Amino acid sequence: MTDVLRYTAFATDPAGGNPAGVVLDASALSDEQMLAIAAEVGYSESAFLTPGPDGVERSYRIRFFSPVAEVDFCGHATVATAVALGELRGTGEYTLHTNAGPVPVSVTERDGSLKATLTSVDPRVKDVARSDVDEALAALGWRADELDPAFPPRVSNAGVNQLILAAATRERLADLDYDFDRLRLLMEKLELTTVQLVWRESESVYHVRDPFPVGGVVEDAATGAAAAALGAYLRELDLVPEAARLILHQGYDMGRPSLLEVELRAGDRRVRVSGAAAAL
Repeated sequence: MTDVLRYTAFATDPAGGNPAGVVLDASALSDEQMLAIAAEVGYSESAFLTPGPDGVERSYRIRFFSPVAEVDFCGHATVATAVALGELRGTGEYTLHTNAGPVPVSVTERDGSLKATLTSVDPRVKDVARSDVDEALAALGWRADELDPAFPPRVSNAGVNQLILAAATRERLADLDYDFDRLRLLMEKLELTTVQLVWRESESVYHVRDPFPVGGVVEDAATGAAAAALGAYLRELDLVPEAARLILHQGYDMGRPSLLEVELRAGDRRVRVSGAAAAL
């Protein structure tokens, strides 16, 4: 019987955050078995660890599976895994080798709670065709004039592709009732992991939502990979300073409040995403 740990990431309260399954020793599992376990657990992703390719202490190979497919990188399951490792093997630095590349993770303790900070792979931001934006809006049931013109649509990747669309109002963001299959087909065409829907409250505070139909999930409660992609996007388009700290609120509209912290550093293109995690 495989031992599956369960954590919720980007929250300290088990009623919030995004749940993830964590298997700390998946050495004996095949791809098919990992997928079957992820499907049985039923969370948006589960993480599976094996020894790292370099043989270095605190270095691991990590793979992520949604209930229906493998995902190259998952931020919330990375945070959940890092906190699980911190509880078992202590705070400090870890390296998690993902399909997208190596992701350094730092685990710290404050006031009795553990917090993990992941450092993304080098991000990239690219344009998206107007026809694809129109199709995304049609699947979402959004009008073009409900977008914030200060935030042009882009595909941003800090490990996996995310389509970023910015709502002009909090009310537009809160009203999410989309065509699951239509959006899934577009996402498969564009090789997207989620669609990052954003509303800016202030220069440093954002509210986000992430449909995830390609993973068989209507919506993610906290999406670390999309948070990293958003940080890269904001910096690439000069919407924030080169060095900045951002707060992302996610999951509130689905009853699972989550808090994601994003850090951008001058002279370093990588994006850091931090959050707590709680055992379930």
